[in-house]
Amino acid sequence: MNQLVMEPWMTIAFALAVFSIGLVGIVIRRNLLVMLMCVELMLNSVNLIFITFSRVHQSLTGDAVVLFAMTIAAAESAVGLGLVIALYRTLKTVESEKIQLLRD
Repeated sequence: MNQLVMEPWMTIAFALAVFSIGLVGIVIRRNLLVMLMCVELMLNSVNLIFITFSRVHQSLTGDAVVLFAMTIAAAESAVGLGLVIALYRTLKTVESEKIQLLRD
């Protein structure tokens, strides 16, 4: 069978590129939903690095960490989306610049 196998440095480079895209998205965008998606991009790139190092060192520790991280990320997404929906129902906007509830 012919499989597409990437070198570890290629996978790490790809993960760093995805992390950078997520970081730029958080800094540039002001929409809370887009910011949540960028945080998920960053979490997935870190998970990819964990899996890569797990495969290089032939250990299952990285796989276990990724399993727990994905579980926590799913819960974080659910809570974050619930907060965004509550903010939208209250303020009729999801722009982070217009939300000043905790400022005063």
